[in-house]
Amino acid sequence: MDYTQNNPIPVPLEGPSWEVSSTIQTVFDWRYALERKNIMNLYEKGKALSWNASDIDWSIPVDIEALMAQRIRNGHGQVLNGVMKPPTPLNDKEMMQFQLNINAFLLSQFLHGEQGALVATARIVQSVPWEEAKFYAANQVADEARHVEVYHRYLTEKLGFSYPCVPSLATLLGRIMGDPRWDITFLGMQIMVEGLALAAFSVTRMQMADEPLIQDIITRVMGDESRHVAFGVLALERLYREEMSSTDLREREDFVIEATELLRERLLLTPVFEQLGFEPEVWTEWSRNTPFMRGFRQLMFAKIVPNLKRLGLLTPRVRAAYEKMDLLKYEHGKDSIEEAEPPPPTELVELLMQFMQAQAVATAPSTASS
Repeated sequence: MDYTQNNPIPVPLEGPSWEVSSTIQTVFDWRYALERKNIMNLYEKGKALSWNASDIDWSIPVDIEALMAQRIRNGHGQVLNGVMKPPTPLNDKEMMQFQLNINAFLLSQFLHGEQGALVATARIVQSVPWEEAKFYAANQVADEARHVEVYHRYLTEKLGFSYPCVPSLATLLGRIMGDPRWDITFLGMQIMVEGLALAAFSVTRMQMADEPLIQDIITRVMGDESRHVAFGVLALERLYREEMSSTDLREREDFVIEATELLRERLLLTPVFEQLGFEPEVWTEWSRNTPFMRGFRQLMFAKIVPNLKRLGLLTPRVRAAYEKMDLLKYEHGKDSIEEAEPPPPTELVELLMQFMQAQAVATAPSTASS
């Protein structure tokens, strides 16, 4: 696919490429038993539902600034100031720039996470011991390449600006790729990173309902990602519940807790505050503690928690850590086998309804009393 990179992705200070050292085993499966029929069924579904990035209508114009400006004229900024309670109320111009940058930041992290998934899934092909998992992972590699392609084109050709990979995400990707154990690749990428991405995609799709091109992109990507997360659950469930020693399982608990902390850090938006010239320490503290932003971060784990429960990883140690993070309220939700694509988060729907009602009141013409 040929497109013009009007606004190239910023290169991190560390340089244009990044090397992660690791030693892993390459595993051949000479049995070809193909006994895991659930994974084979997922493989067939993935092949049937494959799509081409060139099928997207890239001629659709994108003017996010005009969309945000219209929202501001409709009272969006005033209502958001009331809902988010930022350290300093933002005027209309500041609120528009804030929203534009948050949108660009999140989409940029989608891109970087997809490259991480591309590399990690290629490793799964090499290291997983069952042929049927190699089949599906190979199909997923093609999916991830498409996802990198569409997000990169949207950011560089359509959106106008972007952000480098946030340090916390880079740290987690390095942790996943630096570990030689194949199941950590599954756990870190398929369950944690892509589980959070599914929720983030759902939220972004709701927030950008008036932008048809990103709606098409995210809907296509979510269809793939829901299968990817299900693949991780199917591949790991028996291993963690029946086959792994308590010592090895404790190491997976440590990894889950560490990954969760890094993923929450990813959502603090510190690079956005730095870009806008806001005081990073003040605004990061606000992002960490204000009820609205805490709730937003918690929503991102709505699929991860029930998936960990299904895997047997919502252990007492993980539960204690998640209780401190106020994430256990999602443990009774449907996992990715019961419900492939997550529904819009209930809390966000309620919040948007409150926002729409408040906006209607703010923009309604005043009626003179008789």
